[in-house]
Amino acid sequence: MARKKKKTEEPESTKKNDDLEDFSEEFDIDFEEDLDLEEELDLLDANDIEAGIEIKEELIDKDEERKQLYLSCGIHIGTKLLTGDARRFIYRQTNYGLYVIDLTQTDERLKIAAKYLSKYVEEGSDRVIVTSVRRYGKEPVKKFCEVLGCRAITTRFIPGSLTNPIIDTYIKDASVVVIVDPHADKVVLREAKLARIPVVSLFDTDDTLTGIDLAIPANNRGKKALGLAFWLLARQILLELGKISSEDEFRYSLDDFTSKIVPVYRQEQQSQTRSQTRSQTRSQQEDNL
Repeated sequence: MARKKKKTEEPESTKKNDDLEDFSEEFDIDFEEDLDLEEELDLLDANDIEAGIEIKEELIDKDEERKQLYLSCGIHIGTKLLTGDARRFIYRQTNYGLYVIDLTQTDERLKIAAKYLSKYVEEGSDRVIVTSVRRYGKEPVKKFCEVLGCRAITTRFIPGSLTNPIIDTYIKDASVVVIVDPHADKVVLREAKLARIPVVSLFDTDDTLTGIDLAIPANNRGKKALGLAFWLLARQILLELGKISSEDEFRYSLDDFTSKIVPVYRQEQQSQTRSQTRSQTRSQQEDNL
């Protein structure tokens, strides 16, 4: 990729390799029926690793296993908004208005991003900058940088860090920036554009390609979805670098990359459940007396 960025991506080549075509055909069968609204919202928040997915007991191949992992983490669940730039990444729209992301493109672009980033990843260097303002993205970003030796920025990004050499926070060696959300990470996105530093970004259905050089279509809000995206990306980069020879050698689990923050509405549900349990216990004790 050239140092000077393009405003938007070039249209994708219509030529697909045989492996990706087979992968695409396997995904087709998973969207024949609509999930109910509660299941869709669970996948959007991505708290239930098994939401809406029937686990088969029979042996499954790597592609099937990967497909089920994508679906179970809700990485394919977009928003109810769709931009013109995101239209190319959409598989369909559900009855409840949520747009479903084409997982074939997600898988393909994760591999492309890993191949590109592997050219810049160096242990302890600042060549790859990874940022996230979103709370569910902070832990995945930290773990990703810990594994690969990149520079993580999960606190407030100081304006001028990529463009002003006279400030203390200036990062002179930055060669590529990875962001989670073009909306939430707009400050660093703007800085990278001014500094002509390439940007790789997760890309949801309501995002635009302005300032982005490589977009990875994915749910960039869900806790499990973000953990999965960075877990797969880190593993694939290590494969590209030759530091591991197979996926099985990757010693980190998906849980290691997933935020441990519990959403507020889940906390309220848990509190109500505990209250009901205590009330039932007291009632039983009174009855026994």
